Amino acid sequence: MTSTIKVNNIQNQCGQNIINENSNTITLGASGDTIALASGASQTGFGRTGTVDWETTPKTTTFSAVSGDGFFCNTTSGGFTANLPAGVAGAIVSFADYAGTWQTNSLTVSPNGTDKIGGVNTNVGLNTEGQSVTFVYVDSTQGWVNVQDSTSNVRGNPFIVATGGTITTSGNCKIHTFTGPGTFAVTNIAACATQNIMSHMIVAGGGGGTAGNPGAGGGGGAGGFREVKNPVTPYTASPLDGYPSAPNRVTLTVQSYPIVVGGGGSGGNASAPGNPGRTGTAGNVSSFGGIASAAGGGGKISNCFSGDGGSGGGTPHPSIPAGSGNTPPTTPAQGTNGAPGAPGGSGLDAGGGGGGATVAGTAGSNPGPGGPGGAGATTSINTTPTAYAGGGGGGKRNCSSDGPAGSGGTGGGGNGSLGSPGSPTAGGTNTGGGGGAGAYGPQPGNNGSNGGSGIVIIRYKFQ
Repeated sequence: MTSTIKVNNIQNQCGQNIINENSNTITLGASGDTIALASGASQTGFGRTGTVDWETTPKTTTFSAVSGDGFFCNTTSGGFTANLPAGVAGAIVSFADYAGTWQTNSLTVSPNGTDKIGGVNTNVGLNTEGQSVTFVYVDSTQGWVNVQDSTSNVRGNPFIVATGGTITTSGNCKIHTFTGPGTFAVTNIAACATQNIMSHMIVAGGGGGTAGNPGAGGGGGAGGFREVKNPVTPYTASPLDGYPSAPNRVTLTVQSYPIVVGGGGSGGNASAPGNPGRTGTAGNVSSFGGIASAAGGGGKISNCFSGDGGSGGGTPHPSIPAGSGNTPPTTPAQGTNGAPGAPGGSGLDAGGGGGGATVAGTAGSNPGPGGPGGAGATTSINTTPTAYAGGGGGGKRNCSSDGPAGSGGTGGGGNGSLGSPGSPTAGGTNTGGGGGAGAYGPQPGNNGSNGGSGIVIIRYKFQ
């Protein structure tokens, strides 16, 4: 037996109509009320407001879309097809690039039967990274019309983002090269903490060579060489990789880092009236992130000057101690010692070489040549094996025929001068090489040469 209850009006206590049979109007609740469906209940017939309900389980293979829903489509493993439902006026469907891979593996949207997309009965390929699209079915003439299309790709970057210097790439690494002062500006750090430890090389300016008056001068010491290679940035580092020692490391935060690139020291002036003017001057410090490489020591002509530095400067005579390298001390050492010269039959004859990053300068000899500058260090931090921080070569008196002047050390060391007037060469630009020394006499050609300027290179994983 079935019972039926019929009423014309139901009123709440405030007098609001909820059901009114005569007006065919149904009002649920009053202003400010919240209407809630019971758990498990569903609603139909209320229409949509131009939005979709997003399914949060991403699609990875071909599927049939449902009107009223949005779908995250993950094409990481390959492209696939989204089949649109049969077109009914007001139907709405959305798609979004789940993993930012549509530019590599596109999503194909296919109409149902003879339905159209934008007035044409054909498939549409979505191939823009980070794209999201909403289609509404309008009528049989245009079919599905794209009413919303976003091509922005708003995603957190899990890698370092930075600017400054000359930027190049090598595989998954970016390389910032500073040949002069600048700023390394970090706007995003990596999600993986290990990746925030920078691979870097810092080379200071090399010292100037001694003038060849009296005797043959000593070569300038190379600028200090310091390197750290983070294993996540694969390349062949120099033997001076300081990564195992934590104080050598630079761990990035979001900030701007001043970059200092030291200039080379001046060569001694053979025409100067006294020793201060004839002695090569030290280079200048380079630094990044609190790590500094010491300036190369200048070639020295008397005990009044130290010649100490990243690598030490050479001297014209064994009675004048050569400059000490790795001053101040670092681990591993940032440079080596210079070497003294040798006396000739009438005084000072063959100058000693300046120290290089990995090999000390060689003493001058009599009979024999001026002392070669010490070898620098070779690294591939900039992708190409390159030597830096070679010592300057010692000079050789013109009256000696028993050997050449000292050659500059690999890594930009300048050659010493043979003969008077001589022609020593400067340390290489942006190598930190020491300057070559002059030969004998007050002529300008026997001036010591300038040291080479330094360089700073930073390398990190960016993808």
